[in-house]
Amino acid sequence: MAPVDGTVTPSHHRHIWIITGPAGCGKSTVGRYLAGQLGFPYIEGDELHTAANIQKMASDIPLTDADRWDWLISLRQQAVAAFSTGATGVILTCSALKRRYRDVIRVAAYNKSDVLVHFVYLRATEDLVVSRVRARQGHYMKESMVRSQFQALEEPTEDETDVLPIDVNRTTAEVQTLALELVKEVMAQDTVEQSS
Repeated sequence: MAPVDGTVTPSHHRHIWIITGPAGCGKSTVGRYLAGQLGFPYIEGDELHTAANIQKMASDIPLTDADRWDWLISLRQQAVAAFSTGATGVILTCSALKRRYRDVIRVAAYNKSDVLVHFVYLRATEDLVVSRVRARQGHYMKESMVRSQFQALEEPTEDETDVLPIDVNRTTAEVQTLALELVKEVMAQDTVEQSS
């Protein structure tokens, strides 16, 4: 459990927290909230897409695995680089729809005994996300692209023990609070395991 005062006791690990899920599920909202509450650097995955990728999505053309590969590697590298500032954690938003995409980011912990990778999966129904995207103004992601994301989505499997699912069919404040509680609990548990 997290300390009574709500703070996070520093652990011996550095933590990469990826906020995942299809477009419109609330990744940026939750990610920015967590970064602010925890004092961690924040990386907005959408901002690291190439201009070509953004143009494709704005034109209702789904990205291919090849389109995403360099982007995923860049996200992973940016997350690891954030530790050079002395941060013990970093928050990253990335849809990570397929297991192989999540695996690309998991490489950040390979051969680094002090780095742990976690995914906070914002689970939503297609209808809920479509309704949210319809209400957004000025974003390149359109309803048809959201539907293509659900077609590509590979739900995390039971053996992906680094994935923490959160049902987002609730208020934004409730989702944010639940995400923060989960992150603090995991980091507090890591501290206990390191000290035992």
